[in-house]
Amino acid sequence: MNKGRVEAFSDGVLAIIITIMVLEIKVPHGEQFSDLKGLVPVFLSYVLSFIYLGIYWNNHHHMMHTVKHVSGDILWANLHLLFWLSLIPFATGWMGENNFSAQPMALYGLTLLMAAMAYFILQNRIIKSQGKNGLLKKAIGKDVKGEISPLLYLLGIGLSWVSPWLSGSLYIVVAVLWLIPDRRIEHIVAEQ
Repeated sequence: MNKGRVEAFSDGVLAIIITIMVLEIKVPHGEQFSDLKGLVPVFLSYVLSFIYLGIYWNNHHHMMHTVKHVSGDILWANLHLLFWLSLIPFATGWMGENNFSAQPMALYGLTLLMAAMAYFILQNRIIKSQGKNGLLKKAIGKDVKGEISPLLYLLGIGLSWVSPWLSGSLYIVVAVLWLIPDRRIEHIVAEQ
């Protein structure tokens, strides 16, 4: 199968996920800026989730540049990733509506953890299809961010019952780690 179809479908799903998230931000009754105060947690959770979805979209886009042929296991691994990403609006909404309390923060972390694991599975399916000397394997090398992120999510999930703010801080740290531009794949693809 051509990778273009997978990319187009994935892009469409991510666009819908972002649309669902923004539609969950309800317009307050009232015409004063002070009426927006109650939306601050909802908006902050939206911003964090938008950043995460942007990170996944960006990395997925770069990763797919290394793919020449899409096999059935890559298709299923991609759908697995999209499944977990599609739950982000629910976890985001619950977290924002409940002012970042413990259980919504734990669910948000679990959703991020599962999406990270699904991305890892997709990445490994692509590497397996390309072989040990394939483009993606060369580009990724020692994936420190990919190894640290799940550990930080697990720590954040555990900390959500101690301090939801510490938990949220860890989720922000992981997002910042991934916001730092990673040009490995671009360089490898350009060399080819």
